[in-house]
Amino acid sequence: MRVELGGLSLEEARRRDGLKWTLIGPGVIPAWVADMDFPPPDAVREAVLRRIDTDLGYPSWLDDFSVGPLAEAFAERMEGRYGFRADPGLVRSFTDLNQALQIVLHLMTEPGDGVVVHTPAYNAFLDTLRTMDRVPVPLPLIANGESWEFAEPEGTENAKVLLLVNPHNPTGHCFTRDELERLAELAERHDLIVISDEVHADLAFDGNVHIPFGTLLPERTVTLTSASKAFNMGGVHCAVAHLGHAGVRAALAAYPAHLFGAAGVLGVEATVAAWRHGGDWLAEVLAVLDRNRKMIAARMPPEVTYLIPEATYLGWLDFGIPDVTTFLEREAKVRLNPGPLFGAPDTFARLNFGTSGPILDEILTRIRGVLD
Repeated sequence: MRVELGGLSLEEARRRDGLKWTLIGPGVIPAWVADMDFPPPDAVREAVLRRIDTDLGYPSWLDDFSVGPLAEAFAERMEGRYGFRADPGLVRSFTDLNQALQIVLHLMTEPGDGVVVHTPAYNAFLDTLRTMDRVPVPLPLIANGESWEFAEPEGTENAKVLLLVNPHNPTGHCFTRDELERLAELAERHDLIVISDEVHADLAFDGNVHIPFGTLLPERTVTLTSASKAFNMGGVHCAVAHLGHAGVRAALAAYPAHLFGAAGVLGVEATVAAWRHGGDWLAEVLAVLDRNRKMIAARMPPEVTYLIPEATYLGWLDFGIPDVTTFLEREAKVRLNPGPLFGAPDTFARLNFGTSGPILDEILTRIRGVLD
């Protein structure tokens, strides 16, 4: 099965019944929620069906919250793909990346504590900090030519955590070794626990190398990841936390094992299959996304600021128009994520380009038409 299903038309895409394609108005094309419009790898489908046909009872790893096969597949992938010698014994499964972040913050911080985070920031993480009464300490990402840079944060006196999203959502920036070393020095200087969300790691484009933060400060870092983004399985709910920080491990061990939940058997089967057998599928997806990210640059008028993302399938654009997403949804019938969700002005928007060529062409044609 080819990733684009022969080009995936709008009519075919509208048969999808997930959040992205159902919570929109008539005639609107969604480019908001971070789901791609591609089916998962055949290996994932086969693994899930095989598990259903074999045994959906309690798995052999029921009381192993590291989930043996998942931890081993994670460690293999980290070393083989990124040179990160992750210890399977330090892995714990969760149902969701956001859940894992919230648990670590709950265990290791108090209301009013600061969390250093790059801005603009992933909206779900900002919502978490707001709800848990943790104070964001902004580390602004500033456009610099064809990439991004950041300055020293202010207000780190009460900070307990550095929350790193690498590759970065929403800008698509892939942090360089020099940048990561600066962040490592910052974490050491302020004695910060580093929570590193690396869920987009597999979506770095040629010329950009993902470097796991755990290779820089292994004993200070909690690495969070999942197959959900790279393999388009957001609804599977299976995430991994590599607990390099001994304090986090001890805090988790002090609670009953089932209190924080764990991944289910179908999520584990799907994730292991994706990581071990989804390589060809992923290469094809990356080729499609590479074309798409460049297509946006070619089609946007010069007054729109857009740095071609170094990773992810998310474009970060400044249209220079107030409340631009409302304008585009009303006039162009295209739905994007508004900048204020990410802590940015309302002239910004995030565009999900994880779709087929024909659909992205129609999205860009509609946007260009109303801007012109």
